[in-house]
Amino acid sequence: MLNVALTGNIAAGKSTVADLFRRWGAVVLDADQLVREVQAPGSAVSQAIVRRFGPGVILPDGQLDRARLRGIVMTDSEARLALGAIVHPAVEERRQARLSEARRRGARIVVSDIPLLFEALDPAAFDAVVLVDAPEPTRLQRLVWDRGLGEAEARRLMTAQLPSATKRAWRGPRGEGPIMIDNDRGLVELEERARAVWEDLVARADA
Repeated sequence: MLNVALTGNIAAGKSTVADLFRRWGAVVLDADQLVREVQAPGSAVSQAIVRRFGPGVILPDGQLDRARLRGIVMTDSEARLALGAIVHPAVEERRQARLSEARRRGARIVVSDIPLLFEALDPAAFDAVVLVDAPEPTRLQRLVWDRGLGEAEARRLMTAQLPSATKRAWRGPRGEGPIMIDNDRGLVELEERARAVWEDLVARADA
């Protein structure tokens, strides 16, 4: 089984690539979905978040007020680290369990879709790292035009992650860097580039 990490800074196009990989046969483990699972009402993670950030981050139905929580951590790096320390270990434990399950079922390629791979985990723990990237002005435009965010909020979200240049420069223990998918054109070109990477992953899985 080939254990692949898929990552990319916000609005780079990572989710689109994850959908393509899933369509072509990958088992995709979505870190955002795992976050929602571990933060379910009444969970240990949800209770720990309330203890740290107060009852004001809980909606009347018991769900986390994600918008309010995001607003807190985007303007406070200490709060952002505290939230990560609560959430990331629980998410990783669940991801490892799903990874083991996929291995038992004979999965050929498992892709872990992890937005904060470089911020929260060791990329070298994977057989391959796929990094989706787009120029910063393009990503800012997507956040403002496509997602309807204000420019100030969009910039805060972007600066909360490591710069993509740092991720592009990463090298693993054998000197290998991330497999790049540049999303600086249209959807047709993105799919073509993703397909070439997918074929490379299939070849690695079969080797």
